[in-house]
Amino acid sequence: MLPQTLWMAPPGDLLAASVACIVGLLIGSFLNVVIYRVPKMMQRESENYVAQESGLVLPHAGRFNLMVPRSACPQCGHQITALENIPVLSYLALRGKCSACKAPIPARYPVIEALTGALSGWLVWQFGGGLPGLAVLVFAWMLIAMTFIDADTQLLPDDLTLPLLWLGLLVNLNGTFAPLQDAVIGAALGYLCLWLIFWAFKLATGKEGMGYGDFKLLAALGAWLGWKMLPVIVLLSSVVGAIVGITLIVLAKRGRDIPMPFGPYLAAAGMLAMLYGKPIVQAWLGSL
Repeated sequence: MLPQTLWMAPPGDLLAASVACIVGLLIGSFLNVVIYRVPKMMQRESENYVAQESGLVLPHAGRFNLMVPRSACPQCGHQITALENIPVLSYLALRGKCSACKAPIPARYPVIEALTGALSGWLVWQFGGGLPGLAVLVFAWMLIAMTFIDADTQLLPDDLTLPLLWLGLLVNLNGTFAPLQDAVIGAALGYLCLWLIFWAFKLATGKEGMGYGDFKLLAALGAWLGWKMLPVIVLLSSVVGAIVGITLIVLAKRGRDIPMPFGPYLAAAGMLAMLYGKPIVQAWLGSL
């Protein structure tokens, strides 16, 4: 009866939110694998393609995906055991070091796990169980993965952006978060909006101000939330991006010419719009 109870849980159900938090911790551990391996999978595939076209020996013959090989310490090759892979707790027990060679483990791993767990619990608390609750969890998990991949590599893989877009349209077949018509228009306008900005900036400066993955991510957010949320998402992402950019320039002495990924700000704005977009739009329309 417990799974059925969680599936039918209303918003504000503490048991469902607690279970979602625990599940989120486990998903966060898997997202660490996704964030680390997906860019490497793309690179290996590209290098193999170039070698094949040139008639050369493939540089990467072994299997490398989200399942194999097993996770291991990049310094000494020690394979991570099940007890060393418990979200957050294992990091604390190991004191942030590899059990074999004592090399430091990046603190980002438990941070991503804790973030995913806390956000998962909060989303189920807000949306409850059923289709909306499960859908918004997948939405958040994919945004977290894309945020950190883009921050690391300035890439937003099609393997994540396109499934997120199509899933948004499918979820909204019955108007879960937006009417289907608004979702379709949102997907189209989301892509065209940044596409036009990209080309206007390129024609004016001769430089590329963003990547094509940003177009697809905003299209995916439009598919989930509808076209009416696009101005809110663009405004929030621009404000957050400007604040972070200025802070990095002033405090971290980051050069102004160093490119910054826009995907994390789009993802954060999309998450805020999912949670609080309707009150923001109502307040905005009311002020007008």
